[in-house]
Parts: sequence; C-alpha cells; structure tokens
Amino acid sequence: MVASLARRFGDLDIAEDAAGEALVVALERWPADGIPPNPGGWLTTTATRRAIDRIRRENQRDAKHQAAVMIADPTPHEPTGHVEDDRLRLVFTCCHPALAPEARVALTLRLLGGLTVAEIARAFLVPETTMAQRITRAKAKIKAARIPFRVPDADDVTDRLGAVLAVVYLVFNEGYLSGAGADPLRSDLSDEAIRLGRLLRQLLPDDGEVAGLLALMLLADARSASRVAGGELVTLGEQDRSGWDRDRIAEGHALVRECLARVAGGGRAPGRYQLLAAVNAVHTDAPDARSTDWGQVLRLYDQLLAIEPTAIVALNRAVAVAEVDGPSVALALVDGLDLDGYHAWHATRADLLRRLGRAAEARSAYDAALAATDNPAESAYLARRRAQLAR
Repeated sequence: MVASLARRFGDLDIAEDAAGEALVVALERWPADGIPPNPGGWLTTTATRRAIDRIRRENQRDAKHQAAVMIADPTPHEPTGHVEDDRLRLVFTCCHPALAPEARVALTLRLLGGLTVAEIARAFLVPETTMAQRITRAKAKIKAARIPFRVPDADDVTDRLGAVLAVVYLVFNEGYLSGAGADPLRSDLSDEAIRLGRLLRQLLPDDGEVAGLLALMLLADARSASRVAGGELVTLGEQDRSGWDRDRIAEGHALVRECLARVAGGGRAPGRYQLLAAVNAVHTDAPDARSTDWGQVLRLYDQLLAIEPTAIVALNRAVAVAEVDGPSVALALVDGLDLDGYHAWHATRADLLRRLGRAAEARSAYDAALAATDNPAESAYLARRRAQLAR
C-alpha cells in the first residue's frame, strides 16, 4: 500500500504518514462500526484520502487534479504475498515488532475482536486504566513509527508468530467464555479464531505450535453445546458428553497425534499450545469424567509449568493435583498463588474448601468469585454451588 501511494503522489513520507494514519483511524472506528467487507481496500482508500488532504494543506495544487490522478491511476495492486486473508494480515500488522508485546495483543483484540478496553484488561489481569494507556500509546507509536498496513514477508511471519498465536487464542477464549455481556458464549469470536487458526495452519503446515493451537481450539469448541444449560455454566465433569462434536474431537486428536509424532521424530519439544491441546485430548478421550486420566493431565501440566512458570498455569495444575493427591494438597498450592484479583482463583479455592467441608470459608470464596465475574452463566453456577453449602 505504501509503495502504491508513493507512486501516486510522488512522496514516500506522505505515503507512510497516510498509511499510519489510516491504521489509527481503523483502530478507532472498526471496534464500534465493525470490520468492513474489504479491510485492505478500506485502508487504501482512507490512506489515499489522508494523503490528498495533506497535499491540499501543504500546497495549492488543484485538488480535482489530484483526485483524477487517484481515480485514473493504472498502477496494479500490490501482491498479497504470504498472507492472503485481510483479517489475518491485520493481525500480523498489529503484531509489528516496533510495538510492545502486550500492546500488539491488545490492539488486535480491540480491532479484530471488537473487545472493549475493559474486556481486554480482564484478559490481561490489569486495571482498565492501565490497558487504556497501553492502547493509546500503541496508537501513537503506529503514527510516529509510520507502521504501514502491509503484507509481511516470510521472515516477518516467523518473527511475529508468537504474538499472532497469542492474539488468536485470546480471541477464542473471549468467545469460549465471554468476560461480560448478556451472552455467556460468543460463537462469532470463537468461530473467527478457529478460521484464523486454519489459515495459519495452511500458511505454516510444519509448525507444531500452530497445529497445537488449532487442535486446542477445536477440542475446546467441541464441548460448547454442552457448556451452558438453563442459563448456567456446566463444568467439564458435569457435561453431557453425548452433545460433544465428535467430528471436531476427531480432527483435534489427529492434530495432537501429528504433534506427538513430530516430537518423537526428533522435532522440537512441545510448546504451550501443544501441551494444552494434549490436556484437552485426554479430557475428550475419556468416556465419562470418572475415567479421566488425571495422572496424565498432571504430567502434562508439569511440562507446561517448566516452560511457562506462571501463576495461571500453576492454578490449572493445582486442579489436577486435587484429583491425584487430594484437595488439601491442592489448596496449599492455590493459597500460595498471587491471583487475588482473578475470579477463577477464588472459584477454585471455593470448590476445594467445599470438598474439605469448610463451608464458611467456601462461602466467602464463592462471594469473592461472584464479585469478580460478569459472565451471567458463570455467576449462576457459582451462586447455585454457594447455596448448596450446608450452614
């Protein structure tokens, strides 16, 4: 786009400025108005108008002549290169290395997923004001650094892949369990994330983490029809497994087996998404909750914690520890985590305390979990479990 604009107007600086301004306009408008059917064309048109406006301001050239040049320009469109899909191109553009990693993800969630600043802040476990400042700084950086909307070359695709995978997974998670709003599940977001995952798989068919992410999303989404009943969240152990999408499970399992074969053949050790996909494969392979191989789940979380030693991973590992070693061992692990602002931490503590017969403490933990979630289905589930506690 920048090269095309530079050819039209004969000034690379104007072209780069216009492209950066068009991206900033998109970041401001698209979350509210929706992504247009042809994002690339929208950005090109907006950048062209910005370039014309600047030329009009800087000199007294005939504006009609400039518009005629734009309309009659015979320059062919630039090739789309390695990334054909406009939305995926937008993800790679927002994941430009000039932006801070957390800003890349936040911008893309705002632009592509249409998430509010509050929803993005919840995904990052930071205050809304902090996230708003990050997004504002990122917009300013796009304009100052003249970051254009362009197709990344092969090296850029690889360099930006980690951020792109993180963005796609966070978009999926917001659809899998919405942070707020009337709808507890947002299939539009989860479906779009899976679509992008399939495109990434076509782009990088030999990348284990790409395959792992797609498998993870497919296996989680396969359970979506059984996750809410009567307006209430249904936990994995209580779900009606006959309602699971077996085609998606089969596809996800095949991808997991492919990842395992690649590792066994001397490939790189599995990363975050491959390990999480394997955890989901264990759950979806069990005919019922009692048949779940929790020992295998725990071993997979041990591997994940070794490469990603975060409190969130440790919390999920503690859930498996509760099934293998008992709730008291798991509670000691959970209480050692600094996650007081995270609703799932309170919900996990509440369940462990309930299982240990510590009803009064469990009620307090359920209250804290309820205060920290805005998802109506999750709130209904937590309220019911709290009401079942013996006085």
